[in-house]
Amino acid sequence: MTKVKIKRGDNVIVTTGKNKGSKGEVLEVIRKEGKDPRVIVAGVNIVKKHVKPSASNPQGGIVEKEASIHVSNVALMDKNGKATKTGTKIEGDKKVRVAKTTGETL
Repeated sequence: MTKVKIKRGDNVIVTTGKNKGSKGEVLEVIRKEGKDPRVIVAGVNIVKKHVKPSASNPQGGIVEKEASIHVSNVALMDKNGKATKTGTKIEGDKKVRVAKTTGETL
């Protein structure tokens, strides 16, 4: 299974694809055995989904929602809004993620 350095709540920027340059917060990280890891980013990769009427949605119809994108197509954002890689540093007895571009903790 691939090591994923992006976690829920991180701010990311899309680096490739039709949504290149879009920024948003990671809502969910999807890790499935035997599949590549994917992430769902708020406001990115919006698709229209046809929904049958149900108890929770009695009207049914067409709903817009975020679809997942591959984790390799996103990069963490530093405080300047630029894409960055991560490193680790030990502060006290805790291991923290550090942005390579600015050196700040994430």
